Amino acid sequence: MNYRSTIETMDPYDAYKLYQAMKLHFESDSYDAIKYNYKTSAKPQAFFKRRDKYYFAKLAKKYPKTEQLTEFYVSNFVNDAKWVGDMNEEIGEKNYNQWLKSSQSLSYIFERDIYKLHAWCTSEQSTFDDVLIVRDNQHPLVCTMYARGDIDIVTVVILDQLTGFLNQANCNIKETLVWPDLYRKLKKTQPFVRVNLEKMKKTVVSIFEN
Repeated sequence: MNYRSTIETMDPYDAYKLYQAMKLHFESDSYDAIKYNYKTSAKPQAFFKRRDKYYFAKLAKKYPKTEQLTEFYVSNFVNDAKWVGDMNEEIGEKNYNQWLKSSQSLSYIFERDIYKLHAWCTSEQSTFDDVLIVRDNQHPLVCTMYARGDIDIVTVVILDQLTGFLNQANCNIKETLVWPDLYRKLKKTQPFVRVNLEKMKKTVVSIFEN
């Protein structure tokens, strides 16, 4: 992942600008933080008028490097903690620590979840493709299992990187209450999940062919 130029000593305004970029990235269909190098229209005047400036000061002190704070923001937006005040609570650090743990154990998590999918396919006499497709306007099984907490978001993201199933699902799902936000979150998380796709592909093939 190419982060913007690393800031060794981040100040509160830097933390605010990065927050704005990540907020736009996860909540807007058109803005891509990576593509735009984390640049937004954020202005100092807007920052100094905010009543929550203190929270950005705390985050800048706690996570002084760009990569650290970027991962912190990602971990919280992925878990729907979107306000900087909530991120400063215990849940914010919990989300961050869990994200780091997942990032360091991607192969293990992916393999574990693929075994879960394989177990479902075996019990239902289904195939790997069946967990990725849309039936009767229902979300693909992998998305439903993620929403239930049965598998990790990184597994869904990696499977999409391997197959591109999310775009196909997005063309076929008509409901607009849950799917659009879920689809956006999954697609927006992709740039922050970095894996050896060939290795992940071999994991899927090995488990489903045995």
